[in-house]
Amino acid sequence: MSRKISVAAIQMDANPAPTVDRLARAEQLVVKAAKAGAQLVVLPELFNVGYAYDDANYRLAEPPDGPTVAWMQQAAARLNVHLAGSLMVLDQDDVYNALLLLAPGGQMWRYDKHYPWGWERAYFRPGERITVAKTELGDLGMMICWDIAHRELWKRYAGRVDMLVIASCPPDIPNATYHLPNGDQLTADDMGPLIASLKENGRLAFGDMLNQQTAWLGVPVVHTVGSGHIQTALPNARASLLSFLLSAPWLVKYLPQADRIQVSCDMLPSCRVLDANGQALAELAQDQGETFTITEVTLAAEKPSPKKPQPVSPLPWFAYFTSDMLLPLLTRRVYRKGLHRAWGEGMVHGCAWSCTKG
Repeated sequence: MSRKISVAAIQMDANPAPTVDRLARAEQLVVKAAKAGAQLVVLPELFNVGYAYDDANYRLAEPPDGPTVAWMQQAAARLNVHLAGSLMVLDQDDVYNALLLLAPGGQMWRYDKHYPWGWERAYFRPGERITVAKTELGDLGMMICWDIAHRELWKRYAGRVDMLVIASCPPDIPNATYHLPNGDQLTADDMGPLIASLKENGRLAFGDMLNQQTAWLGVPVVHTVGSGHIQTALPNARASLLSFLLSAPWLVKYLPQADRIQVSCDMLPSCRVLDANGQALAELAQDQGETFTITEVTLAAEKPSPKKPQPVSPLPWFAYFTSDMLLPLLTRRVYRKGLHRAWGEGMVHGCAWSCTKG
Protein backbone atom coordinates (compact mmCIF):
# COMPACT_ATOMS: atom_id res chain seq x y z
CA MET A 1 0.00 0.00 0.00
CA SER A 2 1.09 3.58 -0.60
CA ARG A 3 1.93 5.63 2.46
CA LYS A 4 2.20 9.28 3.40
CA ILE A 5 4.99 11.05 5.25
CA SER A 6 5.22 14.65 6.44
CA VAL A 7 8.16 16.57 4.97
CA ALA A 8 9.55 20.00 5.86
CA ALA A 9 11.88 22.01 3.61
CA ILE A 10 13.87 24.69 5.43
CA GLN A 11 15.15 27.89 3.82
CA MET A 12 18.02 29.77 5.52
CA ASP A 13 19.82 33.01 4.69
CA ALA A 14 22.96 32.17 2.72
CA ASN A 15 25.23 34.87 4.15
CA PRO A 16 28.09 33.46 6.26
CA ALA A 17 27.87 33.63 10.05
CA PRO A 18 29.62 31.79 12.89
CA THR A 19 28.63 28.14 13.07
CA VAL A 20 27.33 28.49 16.62
CA ASP A 21 24.92 31.21 15.47
CA ARG A 22 23.77 29.34 12.39
CA LEU A 23 23.17 26.15 14.38
CA ALA A 24 21.06 28.13 16.85
CA ARG A 25 18.97 29.48 13.95
CA ALA A 26 18.68 26.02 12.43
CA GLU A 27 17.61 24.65 15.82
CA GLN A 28 14.68 27.07 16.01
CA LEU A 29 13.47 26.13 12.53
CA VAL A 30 13.88 22.39 13.02
CA VAL A 31 12.01 22.52 16.36
CA LYS A 32 9.12 24.41 14.74
CA ALA A 33 8.99 21.95 11.85
CA ALA A 34 8.98 18.98 14.24
CA LYS A 35 6.20 20.54 16.32
CA ALA A 36 4.21 20.99 13.10
CA GLY A 37 4.42 17.23 12.57
CA ALA A 38 7.37 16.83 10.20
CA GLN A 39 8.92 13.37 10.04
CA LEU A 40 11.65 14.39 7.58
CA VAL A 41 13.29 17.83 7.90
CA VAL A 42 15.78 19.02 5.29
CA LEU A 43 18.17 21.94 5.78
CA PRO A 44 19.95 23.72 2.89
CA GLU A 45 23.43 23.13 1.55
CA LEU A 46 26.19 24.44 3.86
CA PHE A 47 23.53 25.42 6.38
CA ASN A 48 26.07 25.55 9.23
CA VAL A 49 28.41 28.17 7.68
CA GLY A 50 26.69 29.95 4.80
CA TYR A 51 27.87 30.41 1.24
CA ALA A 52 31.04 32.29 0.24
CA TYR A 53 34.22 31.80 -1.77
CA ASP A 54 36.55 32.46 1.13
CA ASP A 55 39.79 31.08 2.59
CA ALA A 56 37.92 30.70 5.89
CA ASN A 57 36.20 27.68 4.36
CA TYR A 58 39.24 25.46 4.87
CA ARG A 59 39.09 25.90 8.63
CA LEU A 60 35.30 25.68 8.69
CA ALA A 61 35.39 22.10 7.42
CA GLU A 62 34.60 19.76 10.31
CA PRO A 63 35.56 16.14 10.97
CA PRO A 64 32.73 13.58 10.73
CA ASP A 65 32.35 13.74 14.52
CA GLY A 66 32.46 17.55 14.72
CA PRO A 67 30.01 19.93 16.42
CA THR A 68 27.57 20.17 13.50
CA VAL A 69 27.16 16.41 13.23
CA ALA A 70 26.82 16.16 17.01
CA TRP A 71 24.04 18.76 16.93
CA MET A 72 22.27 16.95 14.07
CA GLN A 73 22.41 13.65 15.96
CA GLN A 74 21.05 15.21 19.13
CA ALA A 75 18.30 17.13 17.34
CA ALA A 76 17.13 14.08 15.36
CA ALA A 77 16.93 11.97 18.53
CA ARG A 78 15.36 14.65 20.73
CA LEU A 79 12.73 15.69 18.19
CA ASN A 80 12.15 12.20 16.74
CA VAL A 81 12.73 13.31 13.14
CA HIS A 82 14.93 12.32 10.25
CA LEU A 83 17.17 15.37 9.77
CA ALA A 84 19.23 16.17 6.66
CA GLY A 85 21.63 18.97 5.78
CA SER A 86 24.93 19.54 4.00
CA LEU A 87 28.26 20.70 5.43
CA MET A 88 31.95 20.65 4.54
CA VAL A 89 33.43 17.48 6.04
CA LEU A 90 37.17 17.10 6.61
CA ASP A 91 37.66 13.41 5.84
CA GLN A 92 41.27 12.33 6.43
CA ASP A 93 43.19 14.57 4.01
CA ASP A 94 40.38 15.93 1.85
CA VAL A 95 37.26 18.07 2.21
CA TYR A 96 33.90 17.02 0.81
CA ASN A 97 30.55 18.78 0.65
CA ALA A 98 28.56 16.04 2.38
CA LEU A 99 24.80 15.75 2.69
CA LEU A 100 24.13 13.89 5.93
CA LEU A 101 20.86 12.25 6.92
CA LEU A 102 20.41 11.41 10.62
CA ALA A 103 17.69 9.09 11.90
CA PRO A 104 16.22 9.40 15.42
CA GLY A 105 17.91 6.14 16.40
CA GLY A 106 21.36 7.44 15.49
CA GLN A 107 21.84 5.92 12.03
CA MET A 108 23.63 8.22 9.59
CA TRP A 109 23.87 8.21 5.81
CA ARG A 110 26.23 10.37 3.76
CA TYR A 111 26.29 11.59 0.16
CA ASP A 112 29.20 13.64 -1.19
CA LYS A 113 28.47 16.26 -3.83
CA HIS A 114 29.52 14.94 -7.23
CA TYR A 115 29.75 18.24 -9.07
CA PRO A 116 31.19 21.19 -7.15
CA TRP A 117 29.94 24.14 -9.17
CA GLY A 118 32.71 26.19 -10.78
CA TRP A 119 34.59 28.09 -8.08
CA GLU A 120 33.36 25.71 -5.35
CA ARG A 121 36.13 23.34 -6.46
CA ALA A 122 38.54 25.62 -4.59
CA TYR A 123 37.05 24.41 -1.27
CA PHE A 124 36.06 20.75 -1.64
CA ARG A 125 36.62 17.85 -4.00
CA PRO A 126 33.96 15.78 -5.80
CA GLY A 127 32.43 12.56 -4.59
CA GLU A 128 31.74 9.51 -6.71
CA ARG A 129 29.06 7.29 -5.13
CA ILE A 130 25.32 7.74 -4.93
CA THR A 131 23.57 7.05 -1.63
CA VAL A 132 20.30 5.26 -0.99
CA ALA A 133 19.41 5.71 2.67
CA LYS A 134 17.26 2.78 3.76
CA THR A 135 15.28 4.48 6.51
CA GLU A 136 12.08 3.70 8.39
CA LEU A 137 10.39 6.30 6.20
CA GLY A 138 11.48 4.66 2.97
CA ASP A 139 14.50 4.39 0.69
CA LEU A 140 15.72 7.95 0.17
CA GLY A 141 18.11 9.03 -2.58
CA MET A 142 20.36 12.04 -2.00
CA MET A 143 21.86 14.85 -4.11
CA ILE A 144 23.33 18.33 -3.62
CA CYS A 145 22.63 21.45 -5.68
CA TRP A 146 24.38 21.47 -9.11
CA ASP A 147 24.21 17.67 -9.13
CA ILE A 148 20.58 18.01 -10.25
CA ALA A 149 21.73 19.34 -13.64
CA HIS A 150 23.38 15.99 -14.44
CA ARG A 151 21.02 13.47 -15.97
CA GLU A 152 23.24 10.47 -15.25
CA LEU A 153 22.80 10.97 -11.49
CA TRP A 154 19.03 10.90 -11.82
CA LYS A 155 19.35 7.75 -13.93
CA ARG A 156 21.43 6.02 -11.25
CA TYR A 157 18.52 6.39 -8.81
CA ALA A 158 15.86 5.15 -11.24
CA GLY A 159 13.80 2.32 -9.77
CA ARG A 160 15.84 2.31 -6.55
CA VAL A 161 14.27 4.98 -4.34
CA ASP A 162 10.94 6.06 -2.86
CA MET A 163 11.92 9.72 -2.69
CA LEU A 164 14.83 12.13 -3.30
CA VAL A 165 16.33 14.51 -0.72
CA ILE A 166 18.23 17.43 -2.27
CA ALA A 167 19.98 20.21 -0.33
CA SER A 168 21.02 23.27 -2.34
CA CYS A 169 22.27 26.82 -1.95
CA PRO A 170 22.49 28.08 -5.53
CA PRO A 171 23.68 31.65 -6.15
CA ASP A 172 22.34 33.21 -9.33
CA ILE A 173 25.85 33.67 -10.75
CA PRO A 174 24.67 34.07 -14.37
CA ASN A 175 22.96 37.30 -13.25
CA ALA A 176 25.68 38.44 -10.86
CA THR A 177 27.36 41.82 -10.67
CA TYR A 178 31.16 41.93 -10.62
CA HIS A 179 32.57 44.79 -8.57
CA LEU A 180 35.99 46.21 -9.49
CA PRO A 181 38.17 48.12 -7.01
CA ASN A 182 38.01 51.24 -9.18
CA GLY A 183 34.21 51.32 -8.81
CA ASP A 184 33.32 49.81 -12.18
CA GLN A 185 30.65 47.12 -12.25
CA LEU A 186 30.24 44.37 -14.83
CA THR A 187 27.38 42.00 -15.63
CA ALA A 188 27.07 39.04 -17.98
CA ASP A 189 26.08 41.43 -20.76
CA ASP A 190 29.54 43.01 -20.53
CA MET A 191 31.34 39.68 -20.97
CA GLY A 192 30.45 38.72 -24.50
CA PRO A 193 27.63 36.72 -26.08
CA LEU A 194 28.70 33.32 -24.72
CA ILE A 195 28.60 34.44 -21.08
CA ALA A 196 25.45 36.52 -21.68
CA SER A 197 23.73 33.43 -23.10
CA LEU A 198 23.89 31.76 -19.67
CA LYS A 199 21.69 34.26 -17.84
CA GLU A 200 18.63 32.00 -17.58
CA ASN A 201 20.57 28.83 -16.77
CA GLY A 202 20.13 28.93 -13.00
CA ARG A 203 16.39 29.30 -13.21
CA LEU A 204 16.21 26.58 -15.86
CA ALA A 205 18.27 24.12 -13.82
CA PHE A 206 16.50 24.72 -10.50
CA GLY A 207 13.10 25.23 -12.09
CA ASP A 208 12.12 23.39 -15.26
CA MET A 209 14.89 20.79 -15.17
CA LEU A 210 14.27 19.86 -11.53
CA ASN A 211 10.54 19.49 -12.22
CA GLN A 212 11.06 17.49 -15.43
CA GLN A 213 13.59 15.05 -13.97
CA THR A 214 11.40 14.56 -10.89
CA ALA A 215 8.41 13.66 -13.07
CA TRP A 216 10.58 11.28 -15.12
CA LEU A 217 11.95 9.54 -12.02
CA GLY A 218 8.40 9.28 -10.67
CA VAL A 219 9.08 9.88 -6.97
CA PRO A 220 8.57 12.92 -4.69
CA VAL A 221 11.46 15.33 -4.16
CA VAL A 222 12.20 17.71 -1.29
CA HIS A 223 14.54 20.53 -2.33
CA THR A 224 15.94 23.23 -0.06
CA VAL A 225 17.88 26.42 -0.87
CA GLY A 226 19.55 29.40 0.74
CA SER A 227 17.97 32.84 0.54
CA GLY A 228 19.07 36.45 0.42
CA HIS A 229 21.79 38.42 -1.38
CA ILE A 230 25.48 37.56 -1.06
CA GLN A 231 28.73 39.34 -1.94
CA THR A 232 32.00 37.45 -2.00
CA ALA A 233 35.53 37.43 -3.38
CA LEU A 234 36.54 34.89 -6.03
CA PRO A 235 39.25 32.21 -5.88
CA ASN A 236 41.94 32.71 -8.52
CA ALA A 237 39.97 35.59 -9.95
CA ARG A 238 42.78 36.61 -12.32
CA ALA A 239 42.68 33.23 -14.07
CA SER A 240 38.90 33.44 -14.34
CA LEU A 241 39.11 36.88 -15.91
CA LEU A 242 41.77 35.64 -18.33
CA SER A 243 39.41 32.87 -19.42
CA PHE A 244 36.63 35.41 -20.01
CA LEU A 245 38.94 37.26 -22.44
CA LEU A 246 38.25 34.55 -25.00
CA SER A 247 34.75 35.91 -25.48
CA ALA A 248 35.30 39.48 -24.26
CA PRO A 249 38.87 40.66 -25.04
CA TRP A 250 38.00 44.20 -23.97
CA LEU A 251 38.06 43.03 -20.34
CA VAL A 252 41.87 42.94 -20.51
CA LYS A 253 41.99 46.44 -19.02
CA TYR A 254 40.74 45.00 -15.72
CA LEU A 255 43.55 42.48 -15.28
CA PRO A 256 45.56 44.71 -12.88
CA GLN A 257 42.53 44.76 -10.54
CA ALA A 258 41.49 41.14 -11.06
CA ASP A 259 42.64 39.74 -7.72
CA ARG A 260 40.32 42.10 -5.86
CA ILE A 261 37.12 41.46 -7.81
CA GLN A 262 34.00 40.89 -5.73
CA VAL A 263 30.85 39.24 -7.05
CA SER A 264 27.32 39.81 -5.72
CA CYS A 265 24.03 38.15 -6.58
CA ASP A 266 20.69 36.93 -5.26
CA MET A 267 20.11 33.29 -4.41
CA LEU A 268 17.90 31.29 -6.76
CA PRO A 269 14.30 30.60 -5.64
CA SER A 270 13.67 26.85 -5.50
CA CYS A 271 12.73 25.77 -1.97
CA ARG A 272 9.87 23.37 -2.53
CA VAL A 273 8.44 19.89 -2.16
CA LEU A 274 7.41 18.18 -5.41
CA ASP A 275 5.07 15.25 -5.89
CA ALA A 276 5.91 12.28 -8.11
CA ASN A 277 4.60 14.21 -11.14
CA GLY A 278 6.97 17.12 -10.60
CA GLN A 279 4.22 19.42 -9.30
CA ALA A 280 4.84 21.67 -6.30
CA LEU A 281 2.98 20.61 -3.17
CA ALA A 282 4.54 23.41 -1.12
CA GLU A 283 7.13 26.10 -1.85
CA LEU A 284 8.76 29.21 -0.47
CA ALA A 285 9.59 32.53 -2.10
CA GLN A 286 12.97 34.12 -1.54
CA ASP A 287 11.48 37.16 0.19
CA GLN A 288 10.07 34.89 2.91
CA GLY A 289 13.62 34.56 4.26
CA GLU A 290 14.42 32.05 6.97
CA THR A 291 11.42 29.80 7.41
CA PHE A 292 10.09 26.39 6.42
CA THR A 293 7.27 24.84 4.47
CA ILE A 294 5.66 21.52 5.37
CA THR A 295 3.43 19.12 3.47
CA GLU A 296 2.56 15.45 3.09
CA VAL A 297 4.00 13.41 0.25
CA THR A 298 2.74 10.06 -0.99
CA LEU A 299 5.25 7.25 -1.42
CA ALA A 300 4.24 4.50 -3.81
CA ALA A 301 3.70 0.93 -2.60
CA GLU A 302 6.47 -0.21 -4.98
CA LYS A 303 9.45 1.75 -6.25
CA PRO A 304 8.43 3.24 -9.59
CA SER A 305 10.61 2.94 -12.66
CA PRO A 306 10.58 5.56 -15.42
CA LYS A 307 8.12 4.77 -18.20
CA LYS A 308 9.29 7.36 -20.74
CA PRO A 309 12.63 8.50 -22.18
CA GLN A 310 14.58 10.74 -19.85
CA PRO A 311 14.12 14.45 -20.67
CA VAL A 312 17.13 16.16 -22.20
CA SER A 313 18.81 18.98 -20.31
CA PRO A 314 17.56 22.48 -21.20
CA LEU A 315 21.04 23.84 -20.50
CA PRO A 316 23.56 24.56 -23.30
CA TRP A 317 26.90 22.77 -23.57
CA PHE A 318 28.75 25.93 -22.57
CA ALA A 319 27.05 25.92 -19.15
CA TYR A 320 28.51 22.49 -18.41
CA PHE A 321 31.89 23.35 -19.90
CA THR A 322 32.19 26.45 -17.71
CA SER A 323 30.83 24.92 -14.50
CA ASP A 324 32.24 21.39 -14.69
CA MET A 325 35.53 21.88 -16.54
CA LEU A 326 36.90 25.39 -16.96
CA LEU A 327 36.35 26.99 -13.54
CA PRO A 328 37.13 23.79 -11.57
CA LEU A 329 40.37 23.43 -13.56
CA LEU A 330 41.34 26.97 -12.57
CA THR A 331 40.61 26.41 -8.87
CA ARG A 332 41.89 22.91 -8.03
CA ARG A 333 45.34 24.27 -7.22
CA VAL A 334 43.70 26.82 -4.92
CA TYR A 335 42.11 23.90 -3.06
CA ARG A 336 45.38 22.08 -2.47
CA LYS A 337 47.21 25.23 -1.36
CA GLY A 338 44.35 26.25 0.92
CA LEU A 339 44.31 22.90 2.71
CA HIS A 340 48.08 23.01 3.16
CA ARG A 341 47.86 26.47 4.73
CA ALA A 342 44.98 25.53 7.03
CA TRP A 343 45.91 22.00 8.06
CA GLY A 344 49.58 21.46 7.19
CA GLU A 345 51.62 19.95 4.40
CA GLY A 346 50.30 16.45 5.13
CA MET A 347 47.03 17.33 3.40
CA VAL A 348 46.23 16.09 -0.13
CA HIS A 349 49.79 14.95 -0.83
CA GLY A 350 50.45 13.87 -4.37
CA CYS A 351 49.07 15.87 -7.27
CA ALA A 352 48.42 12.83 -9.44
CA TRP A 353 45.47 11.52 -7.45
CA SER A 354 43.90 14.93 -6.77
CA CYS A 355 44.34 16.15 -10.33
CA THR A 356 43.22 13.08 -12.25
CA LYS A 357 40.15 12.52 -10.11
CA GLY A 358 38.76 15.98 -10.68
